[in-house]
Amino acid sequence: MKDLTKLSDRIFYVGVNDRMKQLFEGLWSLPLGVSYNAYVVCGERTALIDTVDACYTGRLLANVRERLGDRPLDYLVINHMEPDHSASIAAIRQVYPDVRIVGNARTLQMIGGYYGIADGTVEVKEGDVLDLGGLTLSFHLIPMVHWPETMVSWCAEERTIFSGDAFGTFGALNGGVTDEELDVEPFWTEMGRYYACIVGKYGQPVQRALQKVAGLDIATICSTHGPVWRREIGRVVAMYDRLSRYEGEPGVVLAYGSMYGNTEQTAERIARELVAAGVKPVVMYNLSTADLSQVLRDIFRYDTLIVGSPTYNGQLYPPVESLLSKLSARCIPYRRFACFGSFTWAGAAVRRMTEFAESMKWPMIGAPVELKQGYSTAVEPACRALAEAVAADMKS
Repeated sequence: MKDLTKLSDRIFYVGVNDRMKQLFEGLWSLPLGVSYNAYVVCGERTALIDTVDACYTGRLLANVRERLGDRPLDYLVINHMEPDHSASIAAIRQVYPDVRIVGNARTLQMIGGYYGIADGTVEVKEGDVLDLGGLTLSFHLIPMVHWPETMVSWCAEERTIFSGDAFGTFGALNGGVTDEELDVEPFWTEMGRYYACIVGKYGQPVQRALQKVAGLDIATICSTHGPVWRREIGRVVAMYDRLSRYEGEPGVVLAYGSMYGNTEQTAERIARELVAAGVKPVVMYNLSTADLSQVLRDIFRYDTLIVGSPTYNGQLYPPVESLLSKLSARCIPYRRFACFGSFTWAGAAVRRMTEFAESMKWPMIGAPVELKQGYSTAVEPACRALAEAVAADMKS
């Protein structure tokens, strides 16, 4: 029977799947679960690369013991200190008291701060090499992808890069481990969600990281979330490259909030006018019920955003405010932007959304549509004009 966790004669997958957690970082939905990936590398000496969430420490230890048997664990390499990857460090040290923990200066400081461990460590710098006897690991710093201590480990003999959260994705691994063994189609949308929610702010650091590893002859990518990539390396790298350049493909995300249906009716009319003007696709979200991670994913995917909001306590409707706040935090340099709003006695939503576009330095397309009190057909010419302005700008 084939051992699916044996990636090569000297590299083994020892990670775990989590189908219990509902929210990643307490924020982002996990309808397909998530994996926490860790790897054992065996030369004359052994190394464990990264650990797993504290909930699964016991499973990790069992997987490591299964691989090592009576052999000692000589090194624990920490590429990324976020607790879903580092929370088992103390338990590893208890079971393997002689293990030496390998990390860069920032990593070692964080290990002390999180877990109170300061001894038995090895500090590495850019380009340093750890000799495992017959295998080597070299270390390359990729700060802010997406924490400041992040690095990757490169095993030249196996043409394998251990990439931390880079090239990661939501989604548990169903049976297999590599993209050759799995149905990877669900992972492409999950990768888009993962990037937009977790890494989205850090486009320039991702670009620098891609440039740093571009010269490596990579045959296998071992990230800390999602499949081990072999067959689809080109597509994975291209997707991270595109997302980190913030390049949107043609299409409109129309996201709105609505209390009593009037703003929603305006949204429906604008959407219909967009399609009549030849715009597609148009993706619509009611922000009161939408999964915000999906909204962010599609805003990263498409090049045009139209937002609608009622005025609420003299401000934006809270779900709309939440979306715009998250977009501002992600520093997306360009999207084509239009907006519409409604009010009963004093309008503020359109003004607030216009100020948001100005703060992002996004071009405002067309005249905002502003509805006073109930929806009526009188607003439809303004909806048509806005849609036609967006369509014309997209075609140009």
